[in-house]
Order: sequence, then structure tokens, then C-alpha cells
Amino acid sequence: MSDESKSGGVARIQTGDFEDYRVGLISLFAAGVGILSGGVAFILYESIALLTNLVFYHEFSFYFRSPAANRLGPWVIGIPIIGGLIVGVMAKYGSSKIKGHGIPEAMEAVLTTRSRIEPKVAILKPISAAIAIGTGGPFGAEGPIIQTGGALGSLTGQLFSTTAAERKVLLACGAAAGMAATFNTPIAAVIIAIELLLFEFRSRSFIPLVIATTLATFVRFLLLGNGVMFHFSGVDFGVPRQLPFYLLLGVVCGFAAIGLTRFLYWVEDLFDHLPIDELWHPAVGALSVGVIGFFVPRALGVGYDTLSDILNGRVALSLLLILAAFKTIALVVSLGSGTSGGLLAPTFISSAAMGGAFAGAINYVYPAAHLAPGAFALVAMGAVFGAAARSTFAFIVFAFEITHDYNSILPLMLVCVIADAIAIRYLPNSIMTEKLARRGLETHQEFETNVMRHVKIQEVMFRDVAVVPPTMKVGDAADRIASRDPNFARHHALVIVDEQGRLAGLVTQSDLLRMLKLEGGREKTAIEAGTRSLVVCFADETVYDALTRMLRNNIGRLPVVTREDPHRMIGYVSRASIMAAWGRHLDDESVRERGWFDNLFTGQNDSPSN
Repeated sequence: MSDESKSGGVARIQTGDFEDYRVGLISLFAAGVGILSGGVAFILYESIALLTNLVFYHEFSFYFRSPAANRLGPWVIGIPIIGGLIVGVMAKYGSSKIKGHGIPEAMEAVLTTRSRIEPKVAILKPISAAIAIGTGGPFGAEGPIIQTGGALGSLTGQLFSTTAAERKVLLACGAAAGMAATFNTPIAAVIIAIELLLFEFRSRSFIPLVIATTLATFVRFLLLGNGVMFHFSGVDFGVPRQLPFYLLLGVVCGFAAIGLTRFLYWVEDLFDHLPIDELWHPAVGALSVGVIGFFVPRALGVGYDTLSDILNGRVALSLLLILAAFKTIALVVSLGSGTSGGLLAPTFISSAAMGGAFAGAINYVYPAAHLAPGAFALVAMGAVFGAAARSTFAFIVFAFEITHDYNSILPLMLVCVIADAIAIRYLPNSIMTEKLARRGLETHQEFETNVMRHVKIQEVMFRDVAVVPPTMKVGDAADRIASRDPNFARHHALVIVDEQGRLAGLVTQSDLLRMLKLEGGREKTAIEAGTRSLVVCFADETVYDALTRMLRNNIGRLPVVTREDPHRMIGYVSRASIMAAWGRHLDDESVRERGWFDNLFTGQNDSPSN
């Protein structure tokens, strides 16, 4: 024991949950992850282009084009099946983590493995996605890139000495960087990482995220140029005269998000009950892709060119309806079979087709409306996926980053939040979290401030603290705690103060009981039974600081002292104080106060009521 402890001095312990200098170090790691993720996005993009050209056009070329223009005839039905067989073998004998569209798997790593992802996932996921998409699978590359980037971030966090929280940040940096490099939408990528992976908005995560996505986008500029994957020319959004139609579209998009989510997991359930080995599931799902692709070639592949045509109003109403239906069916059946591919781009196509068809149908019934199909396609594209994924804000920003048209903001905001409100009402889990919920994993996707960080210790501390002198006998101290005096009984501990009124130590009820069991222990003094080296706190600190200090030191109470003199006690914080702060928060959330109209009609004064 130190001399300070022997003399009754106070050992003050300061704590921190994330040191400032670590933000710089993690940001440096994030920079490397962002550059790597940008490179992986380019490699996957080129791999998909090469496989598509080899399989559908028998050409060795890295030029990215759709498989829709192939001349294979009925042979096109078998190509996705071959891809499905290969992915099935990889999932069975490589890693089952490659199945799915990527984002839920990254979320699962955060929730179950403290953000640790196996190295083989970083290799097998992009390969399996390239095979699935290159052989005609109706998927996007963004989901696999998000999972692969997340794996790179996780591996970086495992390679160096990091905390679980820091690994989570790096995982999110890789995921966001992958999306930014795919779509050239760095702001939306940051928001998606916050909403779907981090569930926090703090400097410790925001700074590395921005660095990673910025560098990944720079890499994209160098390798793929600064254009977007699909193009959108300016259209008339008809604000505010077309407001009623946007309101109706919001309702349609909300129920479309519900239908997409339920359809996907219903198909997954069907595949789970098939009496065949899981290895064959992707091939069975790919059969539907081949059949649909034979009759509707635009349903094959990523379909960025198709999405561009829809957004620019170059697709007829009949084809819009066909794409909205059959692209969705091909996506859901193949993805529900457990293959590897992204959900984002194909959902954009089907929902944009739905939005364009909505506008076309309104114009057919009511020609005076003059709705622009491209405008409604863009808004629906953001609204459906935003509502299905519970990431509405991110996809409002995403759609705006694509258009760079400020006129799109108002309809985007309105339609997206209406769709989100409907989805929240009828979907207990999002399209991302339903899979996790079925595995017993709960994700909290709402952001709220930690009340413990906003309440000062001086607001909840006890000021009438029970104190005893150092020379008090253990027996007398035990009697004090056992007494009915609330000042002594409620804290289950006694603060020891010397003759000068200075803090000397603290003795708990368990300390006294332990001493009473010893022979002659009743005659020992309180200072001998208790502890002289104390963990303390200050009145201007937060309840969160006090709670952190209690947990890290495995104690249940803290004396409150002044900064000028750490031996001068002015209060006392216990677990009851922490509960009081939380109780105040619950009151703010649930206790309704009388309004002016209540007082007007009842004649009563303003007072809280349930």
C-alpha cells in the first residue's frame, strides 16, 4: 500500500472510454482500409465485367455491359444454374458467410463476434459475388463489396492491438468505403454505416469513416472515373403542384417495402424446407433467373443501364410493369436460395420501375397531371429501399448525391418518410435485421442520447451523508448501519471523516460483516475494517463518468469531492443515484403534463399526469 493510502490519502482515478490520441491512430488505419476497399471495389467490378463478357458474349473484355443483349437463346437458362452450383459449393465447403447480400452478415459480425470476421470471407465473398453476377444473377455488387470492405476493416483491427469498439469502427469504415467506391456517394455511405453498423454518431467513429470513404472515392476516381454507375438527366419534379401524387406514391412505396421484405423471407423459408442439400439451393434459385432472363433479358445481371433508362424516362409503361414484377421475382427467389449477391441495385431497378409505372399510369388516367416518370422513379428508388432497410435518411442523401438536383430534395424527403412510417407500423424488423432476429439477435436501430452523459453528479448526489470517525468500533458502526436512521441505513456504507473533517476512508456493510466474523473483530476500528484508498468523483462530472468508474473498479458508491481539495467531501453517489437519473429520463418520456386546454376546461393548475 502506498504512503498516501497509509496516511488516509485519496487515490483519485480518472477514466476515459476512448482516448483522444486513439482517434488519430484509428483514422490512420481507416485510411489504409479505405484505399484497400476502393481497390477491391475496382477488382470486383472488373471481374464481373470480364465474366459477363466471357459467359454471354465469348469475349475477353473488361468492358462493363449488360447480359441482356446476348444471343444465346434458350442456352441462357443454364448459365445462371452453373453459377449457382459453383456458389453452392463455395458456401458449403468454403464459408457459409458468403451467402446473402452482405449487410446483415456485417451486422451479425458486430453483434456476435465483437466485429471479428474470418480472413477467408474477404476472399470468398467477392469471388462468389463475381461468379453469381457474372453468370447473370440479378444482383448488385455493392452488398458483397460492403461485406468485403467490412472484412478488410475487421482484419485490420485484428492485425493490430485494438478494442472491440475500435474494430467495429474499422469494420464500418471498410463497409462504407466499399459502397462509396461503388456508387460514388461518399456522404450516403457514411450515413449508412452509422445507421446500419455503428448505431452511434460520435467523433471517434465519424472522423475515421469520412477519411475512409473519401480515400475510397479518390481511388474510384483514379480507376473508374468520377461518374456514377447510372446516369440521371434533369427532370421536372413538379414541386409543389404535384404534391398529392407524391403523397400517394409514399403510401405505395411503404407497402412495396413491406411486400419485398416479407416476400424475401417467405422464399427463404420455402428453401429451408426443401428436401435437398443446401449445396443445391443456389442452383434451384438460379433456374428461375434463367427462365425469367430468357423472356425478360433486362432482368439479368446488375442492370445499371436499365436503371439509367428508367430514370431518364426511356422505358415504356408496359416494360416498366414487367421489370417491376419480374426483376423482383428473380431477385427474391435467387437471393432467398442462399446465393451471394447485393440487394441494393436490383431493388433500385424494381422500385424505380414501379415509380415510373406509377407516373405513367397517372398520366394515362389523368393526362393533365404531366408527371415526369423519371422523377417518380428516382423518388421511389430511394423510398422503397430506405423504408425496407430502416435507413431512410441515408437514401434521401443517396438519391440527392446521384442527381445533384436540389429540386429533388423535397419530394424525396416527403415520400421517403411516408414510406418509412408505414414500414415501421407493419414491419417489426427491417429487411436487414429480420434474418438476425430469426437467429435471436436484437438490433437497436434508433438513435438517442445517453441520458447518463447529460446529468451532472451534483443533480443526483446525496448531500446528507452518514459519516463516522476513524476510531469508531466496528460493532458500533454495524449498529449504525442496522439502525432505522435513513442517513445510515440506505447507503449500506459509512464514510470515514477525521477530526479535521477531511475524507479518510470508507467502510461498507460487507467490510463490517467480514470483520465481525473475526475473533475480536467487533473491537477493531472502522478505518481498519474499511479502505483508505478511495475512488472519488467531482460534482461537475456526469453520471456516466460515475457509472464508468464504479464498473471499472467493481464498487457501488463514490464520495463526491471538490477539485480544490480532494479530501473535502461534499456528497455521495451510489447505485440509487444512477437509478434516479434514469428514472428522471423515464419520466420525461412517459409522464404527460397538463396543457393549457386541460387547465382551461378542468380549472386545475398545471401538474404532471399520466
